Amino acid sequence: MANKFSRKQFLQQSAKTTLAVSLTSFAGADVLAGCTSAKVLSSVPTVTGFEQTPLPYAYPALEPVIDALTMEIHYSKHASAYAKNAKDAAAAEKVDMSKPIEEVLQSISKYSAKMRNNAGGHYNHELFWKCMQPGGSVPGSGALQKAIVKTFGSIEAFQTQFSDAGKNRFGSGWAWLYADKDKQLKIGSTPNQDNPLMDISEIKGTPLLGLDVWEHAYYLKYQNRRADYVTAWWKVVNWDFVSARFDAL
Repeated sequence: MANKFSRKQFLQQSAKTTLAVSLTSFAGADVLAGCTSAKVLSSVPTVTGFEQTPLPYAYPALEPVIDALTMEIHYSKHASAYAKNAKDAAAAEKVDMSKPIEEVLQSISKYSAKMRNNAGGHYNHELFWKCMQPGGSVPGSGALQKAIVKTFGSIEAFQTQFSDAGKNRFGSGWAWLYADKDKQLKIGSTPNQDNPLMDISEIKGTPLLGLDVWEHAYYLKYQNRRADYVTAWWKVVNWDFVSARFDAL
């Protein structure tokens, strides 16, 4: 009962919070967070800063797959906290925040648990938002799609294997499509806010597509039905963005 009460309190408080949004430019594409139509990012960021960037779409834009309240809480509470705490850790540990956070992640074993959890959480979420778009998109005939078919046999086989990585992750974590040092595609999962960039990760490479399977990413709509969330999530995947990341390797 105590857990249910605390969750109720949290959601009531979060629902009252409105995030101020503004017009910004990211990777050469104008992004308006809070508008009803989203502009697909036209280029791929090569680095991630320590600041939280605006969502490239409005909170309700991914409905019915992801509801507006979940998006608001996820972005303005959870992800915002990771960004703040990552900056706090960076300041305490004398990290140059003008450099990309990827550099920290690649040598995360040198830093504190606070840095690992929060820098990882910030990076993962910055990528996650951009891996989605309203209405999703379909895999085309580009280099990534050809590589997926070559590696996994078909798009459908890839989706099944990736989905299983998310559904079967014990506890909280992420499912990943990533490219290893030889640009070979791999599927795997990491616990908590770890990712394949980290030198302590069991899977290593460049993240291309990430799926958040922490409970806070889906609980309001799907409750304990993580499998339903994972299945529905494919409807909002931004394949253009993921393909561009692969092309940039």
